[in-house]
Amino acid sequence: MNKFSIALLVLFACLPPATAISTDSVATQTLARDLLKQLVEINTTHAHGSTEAAKVLADRFLAAGFAPQDVALLAPTDHPTKGNLVVRLHGRGKERPILYIGHLDVVEAKPEDWSFDPFSLTEKDGWLYGRGVIDMKGQDVAMAVSLMRLKQENFHPARDVIVAFTADEEAGGDANGVQWLLDAHRDLIDAQLVVNPDGGEAGMKSGRKLYVAVQTSEKNFLTFAIQAIDKGGHSSRPTADNPIYRLSAALARLSQFRFPVHLTATTKEYFARRAELEQGQVRADMRAISLGSTDQAAIDRMSAVVETNVMLRTTCTATMIDGGHAENALPQRARATLQCRVIPGESAESVQETLQTVLADPRVAISTITPASPNPESALAPALVRAVEDVAHSIWPTVIVLPEMSPGATDSRYARARGIPSYGIDAMFDDLDDSRAHGRDERIGVVAFKEDVDFTYRLMKALAQSPRLADN
Repeated sequence: MNKFSIALLVLFACLPPATAISTDSVATQTLARDLLKQLVEINTTHAHGSTEAAKVLADRFLAAGFAPQDVALLAPTDHPTKGNLVVRLHGRGKERPILYIGHLDVVEAKPEDWSFDPFSLTEKDGWLYGRGVIDMKGQDVAMAVSLMRLKQENFHPARDVIVAFTADEEAGGDANGVQWLLDAHRDLIDAQLVVNPDGGEAGMKSGRKLYVAVQTSEKNFLTFAIQAIDKGGHSSRPTADNPIYRLSAALARLSQFRFPVHLTATTKEYFARRAELEQGQVRADMRAISLGSTDQAAIDRMSAVVETNVMLRTTCTATMIDGGHAENALPQRARATLQCRVIPGESAESVQETLQTVLADPRVAISTITPASPNPESALAPALVRAVEDVAHSIWPTVIVLPEMSPGATDSRYARARGIPSYGIDAMFDDLDDSRAHGRDERIGVVAFKEDVDFTYRLMKALAQSPRLADN
C-alpha cells in the first residue's frame, strides 16, 4: 500500500460519524435518495476525478460500522484525483468472495445543453434528473446502501462481499480503477466472480417491464484508420484519383456490408429467451436463430433491427472523417475512423482482412488506432442465473431473465482478462426506446430507482449465501 493510501486510511479513521443506516427498508430508501443527491452534486467527470466522491462514500461506510481496515481508499500516486474505494463485509470464509464493481466517474455534461442543472438532482413528473443517475451513480448508491444494510443487520454470510467503487471507466481512461486495482492491489479484490451493474440491463418498453439481463460477455472494441492519399493539385484540373472520392466509394461499400452471423452460447440463449417476449414472425425468427437456423429471410429480418443486428455479428462503422486542405486545391489526403465491435472469439487480424476485402481498393490503407484487448466470454453460470431469477420474480413475477452480450464495453473486460468470471446484472429499468445515458437530460424513474435499491439488496444477500456460483 502506498503512502497516499495509508494517509487516506488514517484520515478516515478520524472522521466524525455521519448518520448511520437503519435496517428498516424505508430508512434505507431515504438514505439512498440522500446519497444519490450527494453523489450527483459532485462533478466526477474526467477532468475532476473521483476522489471526492470516494471520500464521501468512505465516510458513510465508517459511520455504518465498518472497521477502517475494511474501508480502503486508494489512488495511484501519479493520479491522486482518481480515487478508488474498496469496502469488505466479512463472511464465514466458506466460499470465495464475490466482488461488486461500479465506476464513480461520469461523462461530461454542458449545463447549457440541459433542461436542468446536470450536477444537481432534480425530481419532476416521476423522474430523477442528473448526470450519472443511470450511468452509474444510481447503481453505486444501490450497492453502497445494500452493503451498509447487511452490516447493520449483523449479517455473516458464507463468503465475503467486496464492493469496489472505481475511477476512470468513461472518457479519458488514463487511470482506470479496476485495471489499477487488479495490478496493484489484487489481494483486496480477488474474488470467485464479479457482478458489474454497469454491464447489466433491465429493459422495458412503453412502461412494460420486459427482462433483466445477465451479461456474460461484451464485444471487443477495435478502432482502425483508413486513408487514401494522392499528390493533389489545382482544383481546376480534377482527376479520378481524388482521395475523397476513393475513400467515399470504399465507405459506401462498407455501408452495404454485413459481417457473417456468429452466435455464441450467450447469444443463442438470448434469442431463445427473448422470443418469449415476442409474437408472430419475430418470435418465430428468434427461435429459429437460437437453434442455429440459416434461413436467410429470418436473418435478414433480424438484421434490419439495430437491437438484434448487433447481437448477430461483428460490426464496423465510420465515426469520423476528414480530408482536404484548401477549397481550391485537390485533396492530398482523406481519412476516416472506423470503430469495430467484435464478437468474442474473432481476431483483430480477421476483422482487418475482411475490411480490406470489403473496401476493395488497395490504395486505401488500413492502420490500427486502438488495438483490441482480450475479453473472453464468461461461461453461463446456472446457479447465478437461478439466483437472479428468484430475486427478480420476487419483485416482478412476469419479468424474464436472459443472458446477454453487450455491444458496448465495460470494466468487466479487465476482470475477465485476468481470469475472473464477470456478469453484468442491473435491475434499474430503463426505456429501451428512450435511454439517456451519456445524453442530454439523463434520468431514471423515481420508482425504478427505489426498486433497484431493493433488488440489489436482495440479490447481494442471496449471492453472499449461495454455494459455488461459478466454475473457477
